[in-house]
Amino acid sequence: MERHITFQRLHNFRDLGGYRTDDGRTVRWGQLYRSDSLGKLAGADLARFRELGVRTVIDLRYPWEIEARGRVPHHDGLVWHNLSIEHRPYDQATIDPAVDPWRYLADRYAEVAEDGAAELREALEVVAEADGPLVFHCASGKDRTGLLATLLLTLLGVDDEQIVADFALTELATERLVADWRAAHPGRTLLWPGYGRAPAEIIELVLADLRAAHGSVHGYVTDRLGVSEKTITQLRERLLTD
Repeated sequence: MERHITFQRLHNFRDLGGYRTDDGRTVRWGQLYRSDSLGKLAGADLARFRELGVRTVIDLRYPWEIEARGRVPHHDGLVWHNLSIEHRPYDQATIDPAVDPWRYLADRYAEVAEDGAAELREALEVVAEADGPLVFHCASGKDRTGLLATLLLTLLGVDDEQIVADFALTELATERLVADWRAAHPGRTLLWPGYGRAPAEIIELVLADLRAAHGSVHGYVTDRLGVSEKTITQLRERLLTD
C-alpha cells in the first residue's frame, strides 16, 4: 500500500494505514488520510483525489483561511466540516529565530489542545461516525493536522515510536512547503529557519506535555475533551483490522 499519495500541488497527503496497534491489529489502509490544504485541488489532482473515494473532509483551518485560499471542491456525496481547532493565530514566518523552535511549537500545540477542545472532540466524533474514507487537513498538514493525527493514532493503540515517525514524515515536504510560501508572499522575508519543519522532537514534547497534565493522552481525550468511551470503541472498530 502507498503511504504518500502523489499530487502535483499537494505536498503532504498521506495514508495513515498500516500502523501496528497494541492489540495486534493494524490501521486500515485507504480509510484515514491527512493532508495539506485541499483548497489547492484542481485538474488532474482533483481527479486523483476523487479516485480515492473520500466521502468526508475535516478542514481544521480558520474560516478566514478558507475564504482566502479556498476549500475542497464540492462533489455529490462529499461531506465537509470546518472545525477550526486553533484560536490564537500566529505567523510562523516571523517567529524569532533566537527562540527554541521546537519548544515554541509544542507550546502552541498545548494552546490548541486547550482552546480547541470542543472542535477536537467533534473532529474525533466525526471520524468515528464517518461512512467511508475520510481526510483531515489544515494549511501545511503539519501542526493542527499533526496534533489530530497524534490523538487518533494514540486512541487506536499505535505506539509512540510509530506516531513520532509519522509526524516527522512532513520533513519530506518541507522544501516544497517553503517554496509555496515564497511564491505566495513575494517581497516578504522568511525570518524563521524552522518554517515547514516537523522534527520528531516537537511531537515528543507534545506527548510528554499531555501526559504530564492529564496522566495520559486517553485521559486528556476523555476528561478534557469529553470524548466518550463509546466513541473510542467506534474509532477502533471502524479503523482497525486484524
